[in-house]
Amino acid sequence: MTGPLCKPLRGGRRCAWALLAAMLAGCTATPPPPSMPAADAPLELAVQALMQREGVQGLALAVIRDGAVDQVLSLGSRDVGAALPLTDGTIVYGASFTKTAVAYLALQLVDENRLDLDAGLPQLLPKPLPHYTAPGRNYSDLLGDVRWRRLSPRVLLSHGSGFANFRWLEPDGRLRFHFEPGVHYAYSGEGYRVLQLALESVLGIGLDEAMDERVFAPLGMADTAMVWRPDFADRAALGYDIDGEAIPHDRRAVPAAAGSMDTTIRDQAQFWAALVRGDGLSEHARREMFRAQRPITSAQQFPTLPETRDAPYRDIGLAAGLGVLRFAGPQGLVWFKGGHDAGTANMAICVQARRDCLVLMSNDVRAERIFPAVSRRVLGATGLPWSWEYGGLSDTAN
Repeated sequence: MTGPLCKPLRGGRRCAWALLAAMLAGCTATPPPPSMPAADAPLELAVQALMQREGVQGLALAVIRDGAVDQVLSLGSRDVGAALPLTDGTIVYGASFTKTAVAYLALQLVDENRLDLDAGLPQLLPKPLPHYTAPGRNYSDLLGDVRWRRLSPRVLLSHGSGFANFRWLEPDGRLRFHFEPGVHYAYSGEGYRVLQLALESVLGIGLDEAMDERVFAPLGMADTAMVWRPDFADRAALGYDIDGEAIPHDRRAVPAAAGSMDTTIRDQAQFWAALVRGDGLSEHARREMFRAQRPITSAQQFPTLPETRDAPYRDIGLAAGLGVLRFAGPQGLVWFKGGHDAGTANMAICVQARRDCLVLMSNDVRAERIFPAVSRRVLGATGLPWSWEYGGLSDTAN
């Protein structure tokens, strides 16, 4: 890759302003990269050289081989100003990795016959969705629009809700349908917010408590939570934006299925290893999670509501599963999930046939520029459509 990543930043209001600034400023060229270590050099040296090339402050990664955690590396800084290193126990923001963990919870409920993936919201909620009006859970914008009745867990988990990513991205800040639920793929955190209402209604407890009891504790993820914990304070990472500016760690007090999880690379290694092994789910639930639920016809994932639908990735079967994306690459079925905000860059990639995975977590969004090279180094050529996931990257980058 010869220049920096021009990528829509998502996940909060500061991200929208960062996107506007990036659009106005455009992408500029970077200096030639320093010489890289030899191809057979240790992974740590190769990743450090890539980080130096792009100015990445911190990056943690986990390598999973045949369903077992093989290697965990934590490199760089969690706080540059205080000269604090990023370690395996550093608390980092999970961002949209949260969605995959929530999908795992939902599929447990499917296995227990407590959740029907195709049940409409009238079957799952005690009152009509537009009648929810609490702050942060106000759906009164949908009064008079009966399409909310067609929202089901399957539609919401596979990003077919018809909502924008977040309502504050709308010109008037109001929630609306952009297409009939279930017709198209369009990434939507709002859809996962609705799913959270349904899950909490089925379970009778808050999402934070449910995730602790049913996902994090059973998988040994002792340093993962859906809300901020006081014991995270002395080891939480700062984030670094596209310009290298530090961003304080957001101490979220309310759980959000769309992305509120705090975690560590150690815990995420445990989660993705369990997922690729199939732990905790029936074979039927696993098939549902990773099969093509909703074809993806856009050239890029963001913006979330593309004007054209030319399906450039039809040949590889790029599609949404439940909480993950999937496609057919040179090594067979590959599924993946990214996570991003103004100071976070995450990516997990799993080659199902070999049960090999790479989990990447960075407190610096510039790390996305080096993800393709690290992935190729660890997993070989997967065929992942990098330009769809990260606008500005070539599919053959690095």
